Amino acid sequence: MSYVDEELNSFLPTGWRLADEGRGTWDETRRAYRFRVVDNVDFDWPVTVTAAEAGENGRLGALERAMDRVVRDRLGRPTRGLGLAG
Repeated sequence: MSYVDEELNSFLPTGWRLADEGRGTWDETRRAYRFRVVDNVDFDWPVTVTAAEAGENGRLGALERAMDRVVRDRLGRPTRGLGLAG
C-alpha cells in the first residue's frame, strides 16, 4: 500500500504539510503505511495507516481516519507552554 503526495496533501488541514522526508514508507513488519506531518505551529506528528483499516475502509478512507486521529490528538493537547490559554 502506498500514497502519492497529492493524496496525502488532500487530507491535511490548512497550514499543515508533509514532513521533509516526504510521503512515507510501507512498514511490512507492522503492516502499516507510516509518514509524518507538520502542523501549523511546526510540531511534527506520526501518521499510521494500517492494512487492516484499509481493508475495512478502502485506502483513502483509511487515510482519512488516520489523519482524523492525528488532528483530534493535536487539538486535544494542552497548549500550556505555547503562550496560549489551555
